[in-house]
Amino acid sequence: MTTSAAPSPDDIRPGEPEFWTSDRDYRDRAFAVLRRERPVAFHAEPEVPGLGRGPGFWSVTRHADVMEVSRNGQLFSSARGGVNIIDQPDFFAELFGSMIAMDDPRHARLRRIVSHGFTPTRLRNVMHDVERAAVEIVDGVADRGSCDFVTDVAAMLPLKIICDMMGIPASEYRFVFDRTNVILGATDPEYVSDLTLAIPMILQAGQELAALAEDLAGVREKNPTDDLTSVLVHAEIEGERLTKAEIGSFFVLLTAAGNETTRNAIGHGMKLLSDHPDERRRWMNDFDRIAPTAVEEIVRIATPVIHFRRTATADTTVGGQPIREGEKLVMWYCSANRDESVFADPHRFDVTRTPNDHVGFGGPGPHFCLGAQLARREITVMFRELFRRLPDLEVAGEPSYLSSNFINGIKHLPVEFTPGGAR
Repeated sequence: MTTSAAPSPDDIRPGEPEFWTSDRDYRDRAFAVLRRERPVAFHAEPEVPGLGRGPGFWSVTRHADVMEVSRNGQLFSSARGGVNIIDQPDFFAELFGSMIAMDDPRHARLRRIVSHGFTPTRLRNVMHDVERAAVEIVDGVADRGSCDFVTDVAAMLPLKIICDMMGIPASEYRFVFDRTNVILGATDPEYVSDLTLAIPMILQAGQELAALAEDLAGVREKNPTDDLTSVLVHAEIEGERLTKAEIGSFFVLLTAAGNETTRNAIGHGMKLLSDHPDERRRWMNDFDRIAPTAVEEIVRIATPVIHFRRTATADTTVGGQPIREGEKLVMWYCSANRDESVFADPHRFDVTRTPNDHVGFGGPGPHFCLGAQLARREITVMFRELFRRLPDLEVAGEPSYLSSNFINGIKHLPVEFTPGGAR
């Protein structure tokens, strides 16, 4: 589907796979039409092999309405059916039902325990690890003169940091990388060639990741170290500890959320900077001052997580639209981050944009991204190192985008630079 005309709201179907394989400019125009003419619109769900077709959902496209749904966890549940458009099958619930698919008080309990691993002191130590890892990653490609920016650079930093935080050895990096690709790329034929096998393949990949963390948790229970797994095993809130299954489920979330979203922000950031050389020069010439706003703008434009879904726990209204108890609402972050009423010239990439009240880390409320500060640091450090060592790095071909309505991913991005880089 490629067209230059603005579509009719009746023809816009974000629940269908064809919408997400259409021209990206068309999709932007479609969401602009919905924001303007039908900001809370009802749409059909896709048919999923083995699961059938669900009852449909309300698309929430305006920034203000996304903020309202996001902040009210009691009225809009994360636990009822999960956070994706398709209802989560019962056998997925425990494996993929970590914090993002919980409501309080269970969500608050788990988040308090997990927060022991994200204390200011621990995060300061991790920040030093981020800097060392970025240097190693750039060193690894500098002499080659070209590489796949996503698989060789963008993906490597969050993957290494998350695995190192948990105590997962380097020998397992590829294993973790491949499994997260299946979990979040199951609608893409590069990762799952037969869509009828998507559900069992997602389940298997999740079980394998969880088993890796659970096995390590068993070791750390008897022989603790200073890694996050040890902290999670031994952290206690009001006499409660995490079970090994909860640690396994959290690891699945951490690798998916922390790995995929940060690598895609870095990948999209490199493409944006290559497409907008004036913005790139502005940032390179005054890196430290501009870095905070540049990172937020990259996350806004990229919107690595395209949507999250909630379920109404009572009859209510959103954006003037009556919503009945039990109905699904899909918060389209990609649309909210381009809302003309909030962002001046929203499709323009501006590394000094301020204010920038984006929802790239989720909206306000109980589910705002726990790792947002770490993600910001990883993006900042990686671009500092790239500008320092490979200042002439340029995109050398078209990106290969992930086929997904959930993750705005770049799978591959060819780049070229002077071999050896700056010394």
